[in-house]
This record gives sequence, C-alpha cells and structure tokens, in this order.
Amino acid sequence: MVLPPLAVLHAEPAPALDLLTVPQVMTRLQLGRSAVYDLLRSGQLASITLGRARRIPAHALTDFIRTLLEQEAA
Repeated sequence: MVLPPLAVLHAEPAPALDLLTVPQVMTRLQLGRSAVYDLLRSGQLASITLGRARRIPAHALTDFIRTLLEQEAA
C-alpha cells in the first residue's frame, strides 16, 4: 500500500475567498447605498456578479482602502 506524502496529509486548506454584500460594504465604509454603487460603477471598488447578486471580495475592499490611504499620504 502506497501512502500519500506527509505534506498532503497535513496541508492547510486554501483560505476561503470572503465575499461581501453591498450592505456589508456600506456598513464597513459608513457610506450610503448609492455611494457604494458609484464606487463599483467607476471601477474604484472591484466586484463580481453571481447571477443577479453583486459581491465584493474582501481583498478588493482592503485594496480600495489602502489606495485611499496612499493617496492621502502623497
């Protein structure tokens, strides 16, 4: 019997991609619905569409905030 390598047995699961809803982003940024949709429409905040649902990857929100901070520092 051949056993899989030890690394395969103890491999860490891939981190789940956290997808946020528009209301969750509204709460985190303390912005209104139309302001969040304006950010999505302008491409400042990345999103994906699943069927009719709009979802924002958590890393996209982090990147957006980082970009704003860099602009403020410049």
